[in-house]
Amino acid sequence: MDSKLAILLIVVAAVAGYFVADNMGDKAAKSDKAQATKSAAAPASSSTLAAVKKRGQLVCGVSTGLPGFSQPDTSNKWSGLDVDVCRAVAAAVLGDASKVKFTPLTAKERFTALQSGEIDVLSRNTTWTHTRDTSLGLNFAGVSYYDGQGFMVSKKLGVKSAKELDGAAVCLQAGTTTELNLADYFRFNNLKYKSVVVDTSDQSVEGFKAGRCDVLTSDQSQLYALRTKLQDPNSAMVLPEVISKEPLGPVVRQGDDQWFNIVKWTLNAMINAEELGISSKNVEAMKSSKNPGVQRVMGTSGDMGTKLGLSNDWAMNAIAQVGNYAEVFERNVGTSTPLNISRGLNALWNKGGILYAPPIR
Repeated sequence: MDSKLAILLIVVAAVAGYFVADNMGDKAAKSDKAQATKSAAAPASSSTLAAVKKRGQLVCGVSTGLPGFSQPDTSNKWSGLDVDVCRAVAAAVLGDASKVKFTPLTAKERFTALQSGEIDVLSRNTTWTHTRDTSLGLNFAGVSYYDGQGFMVSKKLGVKSAKELDGAAVCLQAGTTTELNLADYFRFNNLKYKSVVVDTSDQSVEGFKAGRCDVLTSDQSQLYALRTKLQDPNSAMVLPEVISKEPLGPVVRQGDDQWFNIVKWTLNAMINAEELGISSKNVEAMKSSKNPGVQRVMGTSGDMGTKLGLSNDWAMNAIAQVGNYAEVFERNVGTSTPLNISRGLNALWNKGGILYAPPIR
């Protein structure tokens, strides 16, 4: 072949290759841009509602067993205040409060289970704190029970105040706010103590019964629940001191505002329903109410459900199948139950408590 012709062919091939490669590069760049745009428009983190609807079931993280809040019976049927919060969410989202799978979790397991997507919502006597709200990728959807840390002792100990506990052995759960509160209180009051750390509430009460500790410390609600597990509940007493604020409530992952709003406003609907006089017993009659506030909760006017991505009877379904806040409280932990807890701080704001929900309007 003539050398000039060979050189010409090489140049032509190089130019053609350049344009082919350049065209492929343009297509790849456009594809990357389109994928980035698509990802920005539909982030994976906003899929909880879709996942729950597709599964046809809500997965709820609860305690390993705490009477009044989340406790299974012999047939593994769960009940409790925390359980009912999840049942209300299932009723609001799926129209059926029974469509919930309950996953028991220890205090150390609970946040990892939520962060990893193993559960859709955590409803497990969990305290809302600054650190948990800002550094764990979680959002607290409200307060379902206002609590505070206290101390339970055997009446045989002869102690009437927490300030008499110098040198005591104290049973407590690992991975809870209890540890820091205990250390702060004893240090501030110049008291010494020995920690007996366990993983579950059942282990803590077993340690108390066996005499491995003089004192059991936890949220007061939990102490009342654990006292019912003693052979003689009257043999123990909860001391008067409350050493912390423990606002307990349901938790979801950050980055999914729609799901956050659904859980938050389901709880708010239960509280508003009590204030408006809507209950599971009169929900049918309330459909004809002329009260605009009642109508919005019932879904007979407005589009409150649509704003959440749900049907407009979302709140009505939750109240009809689970009840308003008062019904849930009294059924699980109230004065007619073994826990015998009065409403106290958990009474409505207009009835001597601090329970208050933003209006549905």
